[in-house]
Amino acid sequence: MQLPGKGVWGPSNDPENAVKVITTAIDNGVNFIDTADAYGPFYSNLYLRDALKERKNSNVMVATKVGNTRQGPDIWTPVGTPAYLRQQVELNMMTLGLDHIDLLQLHRVDPNYTIEEQVGELAKMQKEGKIKHIGLSQVSVDQIKEAEKITPIVSVQNRYNLIDRTDEDVLNYAESKHMAFIPWFPLATGELANGNELKAIAKKYDAQPAQIALAWLLKRSDVILPIPGTSSTDHVVQNIKAQDIELSQEDFDTLDKLGK
Repeated sequence: MQLPGKGVWGPSNDPENAVKVITTAIDNGVNFIDTADAYGPFYSNLYLRDALKERKNSNVMVATKVGNTRQGPDIWTPVGTPAYLRQQVELNMMTLGLDHIDLLQLHRVDPNYTIEEQVGELAKMQKEGKIKHIGLSQVSVDQIKEAEKITPIVSVQNRYNLIDRTDEDVLNYAESKHMAFIPWFPLATGELANGNELKAIAKKYDAQPAQIALAWLLKRSDVILPIPGTSSTDHVVQNIKAQDIELSQEDFDTLDKLGK
């Protein structure tokens, strides 16, 4: 999401760097990359396609999303028309250079259409072999349960981080079903780095505050799969190294109290 232009709109100011950010992630062991047709639109997909061409032998699971439309920078409008969702799955495959999507997530639920209409169309494409797994994004527990009546749901991508635990119930449900929970905005785009408690604990581990925030997420649950976005190759490597930090229970509990 950080790779296109300002407002997640238009091309990157440095397309070569955008591709390098992805290849750097792959070269450092990342094997799950999340994108969406709405990022750019499609520019993130194109950068990912180029990166995958450069790393042909990499075993990367590609996740993408459909169901959010764009009318300009920072504007997002859910559209769940079944025909539109089908079109976007096809366009995702085209722009990513893939013959199927590993994980296709409904980006947002459109209240103008039922869950059955929206997820049902994705389930049809799953039976056609164009989608391997289906996930949801920014949903409630009830919406997940409704979707599960239609097809297996393997993941949920909701906003969740050290200081924003609004969707704790969704995480708990995902845990109970051993469903991947993919927190977007895991670093709150720098906001977390300003906390004194976080800075103090980061100093103890000779780490950056962002790394500690990611380490907390990883310790919080085995089903959590953070997707920290960045346009910096240095930050990619820094973020990946967060998995090597083992927080003590005391420090985890201290950080846990920051949530709301």
